[in-house]
Amino acid sequence: MDIKQLLHDDDAVSPVIGVILMVAITVILAAVIASFVLGLGDSAGDAAPSVSVDCNLGGSDTYMNHTGGDNLDNSTLDIKNGGDLQGSNYSAGDTIAKDVSEDSQLIWENPDGGSTSVIAEC
Repeated sequence: MDIKQLLHDDDAVSPVIGVILMVAITVILAAVIASFVLGLGDSAGDAAPSVSVDCNLGGSDTYMNHTGGDNLDNSTLDIKNGGDLQGSNYSAGDTIAKDVSEDSQLIWENPDGGSTSVIAEC
């Protein structure tokens, strides 16, 4: 047996690298398929709407107006610290709530359940 020949023998390098690459590709492919099957990417659409509001707090007529951003659905909204929701769907220019106070908050409740977000405050 020749020691010099044994140290310079590269015959098994390519098959070992090939097997390692095949295992890595299989693991990555399994992770991608599992994320689709388990629905891990579905929560991306559950973000709170982005809105801009204007609060008129002067005088006896106080209100919160929708001045821009996403349209809102009354079934997902709640008012905290005073105020009464008006209407059912809101787009820019609509009055969202009347009889609001300085600390009124517009709360969005995720229709899928489990989370709420303050999307506007006076």
